[in-house]
Amino acid sequence: MVVKTVLWDTAEHLKSDEDIRLYLEACMEEAGDDPAYLLQALGTVARAKNMSQLARDTGLTREGLYKALSPDGNPRLGTVLKVAKALGLSFSVKPAA
Repeated sequence: MVVKTVLWDTAEHLKSDEDIRLYLEACMEEAGDDPAYLLQALGTVARAKNMSQLARDTGLTREGLYKALSPDGNPRLGTVLKVAKALGLSFSVKPAA
């Protein structure tokens, strides 16, 4: 029996703001101390929401966003905050559990 597989792209399954919120919450829990994991998750959300529009909203280039939000990216905090704001997201601080 041959098993047929298909590539999975999480961005294709993030259809609503609720989907995105739950996805990012799960990624925050899963990431631990791995910032690359969180950047990749934010990049996935950016692709789901339309990277070209996000580039216009942030004033950054589309290519620059792809690079910054890749697992190998090393964006400044200001870039991450611009992206979050353009996506309608914000970061908050709370006591650790």
